[in-house]
Amino acid sequence: MMQRRTVIATALSASLLLAACAPSTDAPDPGDEDTSSEQTADGGECTEEVTLRVWSWRTEDADTYNDVIFPAFEEANPCISVDFQAFVNTEYNQILQTGLTGSDGPDIAQVRSYGLLQPLVEGGNLVALDDIVPEVAEFDETILAGAKGREDGATYGVPFASQTLQMYYNTAIFEENGLEEPTTWEEFVALNESLAEAGVTPMAVGGLDAWMMPIVHDILGSAQYGGSEFEQAILSGDTDFTDQAYVDSLQTVVDLQQYMPENVVGVSYTESQVLFTTEQAAMFPGGSFELGFFQAENPEMELGVFQVPPPPGSALDEAVTPAYADGNWGLSANSTHQEEAETLIQWLATQEFGQMVANDLKQFSPVPGVSFDEPLMQEMWDLYQESPAPYLQLVNFRYGDPTGTDLIGAGVQELFLGDKEPAQVAQDVQAGLSEWFTPGQ
Repeated sequence: MMQRRTVIATALSASLLLAACAPSTDAPDPGDEDTSSEQTADGGECTEEVTLRVWSWRTEDADTYNDVIFPAFEEANPCISVDFQAFVNTEYNQILQTGLTGSDGPDIAQVRSYGLLQPLVEGGNLVALDDIVPEVAEFDETILAGAKGREDGATYGVPFASQTLQMYYNTAIFEENGLEEPTTWEEFVALNESLAEAGVTPMAVGGLDAWMMPIVHDILGSAQYGGSEFEQAILSGDTDFTDQAYVDSLQTVVDLQQYMPENVVGVSYTESQVLFTTEQAAMFPGGSFELGFFQAENPEMELGVFQVPPPPGSALDEAVTPAYADGNWGLSANSTHQEEAETLIQWLATQEFGQMVANDLKQFSPVPGVSFDEPLMQEMWDLYQESPAPYLQLVNFRYGDPTGTDLIGAGVQELFLGDKEPAQVAQDVQAGLSEWFTPGQ
């Protein structure tokens, strides 16, 4: 389930994490072409080596891309080298928009999905890939939806990862306090009480970074407001965001604030990660994209995951796992190395690449045929398959301004500060989305 870059060449430590990096507004220098001879795969010689610039918002993946993934591509394609650059997430959208319109931007870039992809499509910044990478037609339709232009239906990206949203927990802390994964709402509240009484922060939540608040809300409240059923009712116009079930889900977030860090709105996302990886907090409501980072920061910490059970009277009786297509690889229409860039983006749709995403990045690659060797990944994926739900505001409500994620992000912060009641936040969400969203269309 949901939005993170100066150039980073090393993995981040617990004291220097995603948003803590000082962003740069300067685009990277263009890669220089190397005219030295190289042997091609068929035994011929390169008359010219081309360097492709690849941009990303995932600084935490930089080492793996530079040391493991792209070297595999370069070995098979010795006439092409890859200059991978990662930027601070919160600065990335603007940096990418500028880069794609200039001469020193990327040849291939990670681009957002769903609504945040559309400005790049409408601006003519990306090349349609249906004929260049026909393999994308074999991807799961729900994932591929995040890579398509809304007006023309063409595919403008190779999906690179799906993400699920769930509650992580530290198994050692649970065992020390005699706790187990909750199967009911009452059990969930009781374990939070037990942890708080033991002097352990139950849930590591950082309310300072608004982009995480819709993720936290959906992990805690998706089943309560109705998951996929609510999504269909909203899209058809049978209900809206002032629906009492949605209001109740916002109230649930407020009710659980007591189990989050004190002054939660003053706690950054980075600080919430540190609380969890240094074992000061027992649980972390987050995305599957956190797994590789958590394991790298504290290899000794054993992790578990569970779906948060819904409170009594919820729209759904069973817990759900929200999920979304995280993003895509896009081919810049402004690339001066189109042929080589096509070679790379075709490779990004292969099972070889997808398996490295799963094994080395601990991400759910959407490439057909990829398996998940990491047991916790398989467990998260199985939970999603058993009871799927959309990460609602990201999947459906980023096609206009204001976006649903921005509205909920700000709204949850207002709830934490006590500035508004849940019904007011729900009304704000409905009013904001009504500026551009028309049900049934």
